[in-house]
Amino acid sequence: MKKLRPTSPGVRQLTRISYADFLTVNEPDKRLTRGFKRAVGRGVTGRITTRHKGGGEKRLFREVDFKYDKKDIPAQIESVEYDPNRSGFIGLALYADGERRYVLLPQGVKRGDEFVVSENAAISLGNRLPLRKIPVGAFVHNVEIKPGGGGTLIRSAGSFAEVVAHDGDYTHLKMPSSEVRRVREGAWATVGAVSNEENRLVTVGKAGRARHFGIRPTVRGSAMNPRDHKYGGGEGRAGRGTRRAVSIYGKPTGKGQRSRRPKKYSNIFIVSRRKVGKKRE
Repeated sequence: MKKLRPTSPGVRQLTRISYADFLTVNEPDKRLTRGFKRAVGRGVTGRITTRHKGGGEKRLFREVDFKYDKKDIPAQIESVEYDPNRSGFIGLALYADGERRYVLLPQGVKRGDEFVVSENAAISLGNRLPLRKIPVGAFVHNVEIKPGGGGTLIRSAGSFAEVVAHDGDYTHLKMPSSEVRRVREGAWATVGAVSNEENRLVTVGKAGRARHFGIRPTVRGSAMNPRDHKYGGGEGRAGRGTRRAVSIYGKPTGKGQRSRRPKKYSNIFIVSRRKVGKKRE
């Protein structure tokens, strides 16, 4: 991490990642990039569907391969690069047949390292294989939900899931939230944890930097009018007046309250619910 000199109030608490220690190039491969329009929290009608999103620096989209459909073809990492659209680092992989693709990098992988996507691959960092071939106790990331559907779980910086059991047609994974979930044993996963583990130590430091990330201000409910929030209005500073903390839409939020829908389709895959609070294990 890099901490700046406190020359102003804005940089006094600000911390950054020392990208020069990890990245090998400054510009992406132009053939694997394209422009795109960010949703900025609006739906198809243009109305706000997700609060506190909007603006931000213009971004170039990197076409990261999450399908990994090039099986049994070894690849070498040519470069370690920054991707503004995700927290983990990406790498430009050169396959033996000459094709280049961007992939999500695990911790510890550097330029020149090799990996392979194969059912018979070794249990080594960066290799990708079905969950049924990964032993109990191993860390994995970029996990598929449906076999062949591409990696969708465990993709943020520094995160990983632990293989805790193999049970019939399913593998039990302990998620970063401490939830234990069943995933089909034929689903593919990458060995290791996601790169850029220092991302959790970043302190934004000032509101202006948050706006560059596309994060708009958050207003306290108690500072709003009664028509705008459940906690609005009152004479002076008033308590919320409700037993449960709720969002602007009246839905339970925070304080360890359960906000998951009781009849969600994926409930049958949860073996153990996540632990809430500071003493999670």
